[in-house]
Amino acid sequence: MVLTGPPQRESVSMAKRVSILDQHKKPSSARVRVAVRLRPYMEKEDEKAPAACVRGLDSQSLEIVNWRNQLETMQYQFDAFYGDSATQREIYMGSVCHILPHLLIGQNASVFAYGPTGAGKTHTMLGNPSQPGVIPRAVRDLLQMTRTAAGGHENENWTYTITMSYVEIYQEKVMDLLEPKNKDLPIREDKDHNILIPGVTQKTINSFGDFDEHFIPASQNRTVASTKLNDRSSRSHAVLLIKVQKSQQVSPFRQLTGKLYLIDLAGSEDNRRTGNQGIRLKESGAINSSLFTLSKVVDALNQGLPRIPYRDSKLTRLLQDSLGGTAHSVMIANIAPEQKYYFDTLTALNFAAKSKQIINKPFSQETTQSIAALPAMKRPREEAETAAGSRQRKKSKTDSTESSPNTSMDAASKRKLNLAALDPAVVERLLKLDKILTEKGMKEAQLLSTPKRERMALLKKWEESQMEIERLKEKQKELEQKAIEAEARLEKSTNSDCNLSDSSVSECTFRAPLRGRNTSTAKAKKVLRVLPMQGNSQLQSTIEEGIPVFEKKKKKPVSCDGRENQPTWEVNVRTDLLESGRERILKLLNTGSVKELKSLQKIGDKKAKLIIGWREVNGPFKNVEDLASLEGISAKQVTSFIKANILSIIAS
Repeated sequence: MVLTGPPQRESVSMAKRVSILDQHKKPSSARVRVAVRLRPYMEKEDEKAPAACVRGLDSQSLEIVNWRNQLETMQYQFDAFYGDSATQREIYMGSVCHILPHLLIGQNASVFAYGPTGAGKTHTMLGNPSQPGVIPRAVRDLLQMTRTAAGGHENENWTYTITMSYVEIYQEKVMDLLEPKNKDLPIREDKDHNILIPGVTQKTINSFGDFDEHFIPASQNRTVASTKLNDRSSRSHAVLLIKVQKSQQVSPFRQLTGKLYLIDLAGSEDNRRTGNQGIRLKESGAINSSLFTLSKVVDALNQGLPRIPYRDSKLTRLLQDSLGGTAHSVMIANIAPEQKYYFDTLTALNFAAKSKQIINKPFSQETTQSIAALPAMKRPREEAETAAGSRQRKKSKTDSTESSPNTSMDAASKRKLNLAALDPAVVERLLKLDKILTEKGMKEAQLLSTPKRERMALLKKWEESQMEIERLKEKQKELEQKAIEAEARLEKSTNSDCNLSDSSVSECTFRAPLRGRNTSTAKAKKVLRVLPMQGNSQLQSTIEEGIPVFEKKKKKPVSCDGRENQPTWEVNVRTDLLESGRERILKLLNTGSVKELKSLQKIGDKKAKLIIGWREVNGPFKNVEDLASLEGISAKQVTSFIKANILSIIAS
């Protein structure tokens, strides 16, 4: 799309409207104005084509077929209705241009297009080279209004600056269209409850050519795609922000800032008719979700609820000024006449009817620049002399801690003489500021006169803390050395204990100290002694022959990161006892009843019945490991089962 130069000027006296608004800088509450635009019929004209479902009655009302009864119609009335033959100029002049002069007195305004996909929202806002839309016409008129206001006699000491920012809300992320690298920008609210986007790109425009230069490439960065209902369907909400700043060049240096939001909303979609899939389906979900939140905001405002869900969506957060906020708002609802768009059109009309009941409260946002923030070239000569006198007074206070009241009074009278040529309002502000600073300086004089003693005290504390740290380090080294010597002595004594006879001691094991751990005291090592078993003559004779029945060996498993874990115990059973135990278990598995099988370790009623069933189908078990073929029993469980039962058999 190429935007050409501004079209022919409309016969509207902008300067006259600005002067009228200057007399009323605190307007009363303003209702959201709603205009409805009917798109031309797009179906092929033939005998079988269905009739339009909606038609206009006059310049403010329309009627639509009642879906419950085709013989009845429902009527709606709005601030303006534009039929299918209305031009872009008629829509702009009838509903939009009257809100622009509010920007020059520091008030906000917004225009947004709402409606289903394919209803003509983007055409209304952008237009084409032969029929420019709302956006190029509004920018052209703003530039003309600022030039006219700056050339007037009443505003000869005022300057105007216009900047633009252009963003899109794509899948709940704010993207900068002027600088595509800036993605997912935040939306914030300042201390004055103004909505802003930190980090967004701002471009200064002085002519319509400057606007064209920035806006056309940015529009190409917007996300669009083709669907069954629209060849170039907008997949995001586009927001163009025009900021008008009016600054006064003389005292009291006032500054008025007005913002204009021009918003092209993405249309609500029925995925059954658009045929969206994949990424298009995800985009459609994000669009419908944000529009649903917008509907909830309108309902909450109409019902007077205490909480308005502006923060539930990035779109409603950005429209907070436009709906129930401080802006003069205009909504253009775009509808389609075809029968297949009936329910989309009905939904758009119901939303527009609810929106026109919202009341906004616009006010002028004016700030006054402080004296300290003024440029140096703007300050008078006397103010520079006052600053020199202030520096001289500070120097005299530093040299002598005691100051005379007469001296300060003389200085004050001198300042009054130096400020005699200034504006009375500026003189009053400077004197109040000087009084506050003088009182504060008198209260803090004692603290300011002793910075050296405070520094010396801090340095002394720091040196003492460093000495304390060194002392603690030396003490730590001594404790570690003592711990190492104690471990060495304990190791020698335990080694001598391990040299006892085999009849009394089977094995001696010790737990090694943890590596990388600093211990302040030596811990006694645990000694395990396995004594001969009593009450079994066979096992007793075996032990006396020097062959233990079983022994416990301590091993240190290594974890995946190379460090040693806590020591565990490994059981080594004599081979002949192991074989006899396996035979007894195998015999019990092949001949035992449910009750006998349940006497085994880790065998319950369910597993006992499972073993008997498997035995009846497949015959006797050839070895104990065949248990792994049963359902729900793993090889690891079979190994644990064998060990537990062999130890039980040996112990019995």
